[in-house]
This record gives sequence, structure tokens and C-alpha cells, in this order.
Amino acid sequence: MKYDPRLNVVLYAPEIPYNTGSVGRTCVAVGAKLWLVRPLGFRLDDYYLRRAGLDYWPKLEYEAVEDWVSLVKRLPEKRRWLFSKSARRTYTDVAFQRDDVLVFGCESSGLPRTLLDAENDACLRVPIRPDVRSLNLSNTVAIVLYEALRQGVRMPG
Repeated sequence: MKYDPRLNVVLYAPEIPYNTGSVGRTCVAVGAKLWLVRPLGFRLDDYYLRRAGLDYWPKLEYEAVEDWVSLVKRLPEKRRWLFSKSARRTYTDVAFQRDDVLVFGCESSGLPRTLLDAENDACLRVPIRPDVRSLNLSNTVAIVLYEALRQGVRMPG
């Protein structure tokens, strides 16, 4: 089943196949396209990736690109939002739109500081208590995707 994705979810150098599989399943549920920016901490045929994605993985619209520059070339006119614990604004401070690109960093270190600094005005966070290091990647993606749906970005189909 192919669909016209309404949102783009980017995982920058994801490390844990379970998280990516879960994100893929959520992308299918809302009709988003998943972009994976290499290096990946697993192979795309990894058992645990497919296990977390269940039988939804074959229905997922996804693409893997070699690096950030390749991603930007593939999505040149799209509005990007980068997610970081250190961002000033929260994800509820913006109005998401169809075709937005939602960028999430790897599990151990997040997005590179160079990307965050270069796109400072596009950085958003999901609020958490100061004594908590981070939320699970797949949970964070789900929170943001469903906020976009709540705001009116409609699912395909």
C-alpha cells in the first residue's frame, strides 16, 4: 500500500533497531515518510528492526540517505524542525504543516551541535524535567507526529 506522505520523519544516525522499527510503525499509522540518515547502527534487514515494525514494515514509505547533505538535496524546499532537549521553544509553539520535515537525533547523543547551531530558529523540544536526560526516541517521534495531526495535518487515505 503506497500513499502520499503528509509529513517527513528523519532519524539522524539512529543506533537502536527497536526504536527505528517502532518509529516506522508509527509513520505507517499516520502516513508519514521515514528518512534514515547514515550511518545506521544496524542493517535495514535487521531482525529486531523488522520485529519492532511488525507486519507494517513492508507498508512503510522510507528512504535511507548517505548524509545530511544528501537529505537536504532530496528535500530542498521543505520546512525543517530539529528536535533537541536544549531548544528554547517547545513543539507546541509552532503550527506544523503538510510536508514538514521532523528531524530527530541518535539515541546516545542527539543531533550534532553543528546542525542545531546552523538551524537554531528551527529547533524545538519536548519538555521534560531537568533531572531526566532524554525521552525514548520512538516516544518522542510519536508525541510530535500526533501533535501535528491534532493541529490539522491530515493523514492520507
